[in-house]
Amino acid sequence: MTSVLHFAMALLLALTGALACADDRVVYHIDETPTQASKALRNIGNHLDVDPGVQIIAVAQAGGVDFLMEGAKDRDGNLYAGQVAALAARGVRFEVCEVTMKARGLKKEQFLQNVSFTPSGVVRLAKLQQQGYAYIKP
Repeated sequence: MTSVLHFAMALLLALTGALACADDRVVYHIDETPTQASKALRNIGNHLDVDPGVQIIAVAQAGGVDFLMEGAKDRDGNLYAGQVAALAARGVRFEVCEVTMKARGLKKEQFLQNVSFTPSGVVRLAKLQQQGYAYIKP
């Protein structure tokens, strides 16, 4: 009977661990393109490689929205669009702060098709953390 109990406990622990991994949720906060965007995209890709079941939302606000604009390039002259599209295809959600857009006079049409919009980046970050999302700022 003891071996059956040990087996049942081991099975329960394994299932609990699997369920915990399935519920991993992370929000990446990007508020400055030159120093954070490339690092964030690389970190998100690595994150998905190690934990493919993770749910990732990248919230961009202030200067962090720039990499999500049509034609935006990194320091080496490479377009961000390809990396963003590849990560979006893997389930990453990219959200742009509308407060930033209004303050800077930006229009939704200026952004990549792979992005969505949130009324306030900081409010969204707070709400996601309240919902159990881990917070990462690259």
